[in-house]
Amino acid sequence: MEQLNLMGACNAAQGIRDGQFSSEELVQACIEQIEANEPEVQAWAYFDPNHALTQAKKADQWRAAGKPLGLLHGIPVGIKDIIDTGDMPTEDGTPLHAGRAPWHDAKVVDLLRAAGAIIMGKTVTTELATYFPGKTRNPHNLEHTPGGSSSGSAAAVASGMVPLALGTQTNGSVIRPAAYCGVYGFKPSRGTISRQGILIQSPRLDQPGFFARSLEDLALLGEVLSAYDPDEPDMVPRACVPMQKVCIEEPPLPPKLALIKTPLWPKADADVHEGLAELAHHLGEYVSEFELPESAARALDWHQTIMEAEIAASYEADYERGADKLSTSLREQIERGRSITAIDYLRATARIPIVTEALDDIFDRFDAILTPAVSGAAPLGLDSTGSPMFCTLWTFCGMPCISLPLLQASNGLPLGVQLVGRVGDDARLLRTARWLAAAVA
Repeated sequence: MEQLNLMGACNAAQGIRDGQFSSEELVQACIEQIEANEPEVQAWAYFDPNHALTQAKKADQWRAAGKPLGLLHGIPVGIKDIIDTGDMPTEDGTPLHAGRAPWHDAKVVDLLRAAGAIIMGKTVTTELATYFPGKTRNPHNLEHTPGGSSSGSAAAVASGMVPLALGTQTNGSVIRPAAYCGVYGFKPSRGTISRQGILIQSPRLDQPGFFARSLEDLALLGEVLSAYDPDEPDMVPRACVPMQKVCIEEPPLPPKLALIKTPLWPKADADVHEGLAELAHHLGEYVSEFELPESAARALDWHQTIMEAEIAASYEADYERGADKLSTSLREQIERGRSITAIDYLRATARIPIVTEALDDIFDRFDAILTPAVSGAAPLGLDSTGSPMFCTLWTFCGMPCISLPLLQASNGLPLGVQLVGRVGDDARLLRTARWLAAAVA
């Protein structure tokens, strides 16, 4: 049997159900990995091994009593430290929120507990989920950034500390750290997962996501978390999508991929250019280059307008009472946001459905978009989390995105590529991603 801490969530859940090992044994293996690697990787904002083991023992007692088991029974999950947990602090990566202890779980945490998951601890976020880095380092090379803002979650999964972890994305905060840390990252369609109990940065753009070491594990977690929440304004009532079942199916026909370099292509480095070219050559007839519609040309500007205006509103109280405790980067974002006019903000928000509809036409011909996840491998140094520019358009439109760890940069660091799907077509995107991963294996 492989090391328990490196076992994927699907296999580990089956092993616990079959009695091959206990949740306590799995959690203990993860604790040992955390204790061995945390001094260097620094992925955790809060971690109490005794609390994790207490949860695991209760999960084992539940199973021993013959009670029904959830999809994630006994499986450890890391939670980004902007997602409320009723039994642990949620400090949002800022000294202004130090000691903050929510009374209730976020909806996603409530769903995890209902599925039997073990809430392992709180993973490091950048400052208020923006650009100023936290303490986390890239597990592949400690001198390089892990990305952000979901830095701790990506690093914890990449270093074998947990099989699953939650993050969020307002610009590139799931896809970028997944690409830098060499794991799978998934940001579902806007409105697929509830944001209740998650720090509000930008109500129009904030979207939960998660990390795993396989696509099947992403599908498992996505199925658990996509339950309808009437308190989430972006969600509509609908039947649960069987993400696991669809993910592992063979496509009825080989998928067609639209290679979209975007106007930012010259800003990507040689590793990205050569990696995408090699991938496209390998896939041959299943990839065709495609130009973005003109309506998407200014999406990055509109995204920045919306994000900074809403950051200014969301963090107004923090700015007013403690601007000196905020990073220069965040203060500048807030100050720019405070100067945005109502007409510019409304014009930008009005473009979201227009651009999304224009991009939707691509999927009449293609199953998914193949595009860079990042401009290159994780940058050297820890004073930046890298650029999210290759994620911005898709986040702006609320489209589902997956980062796949298929490439390697010339310096040996992992380099993810991104697949993007039609809004609401999350399960089929997972299936296409699984086909792509198998095609280049």
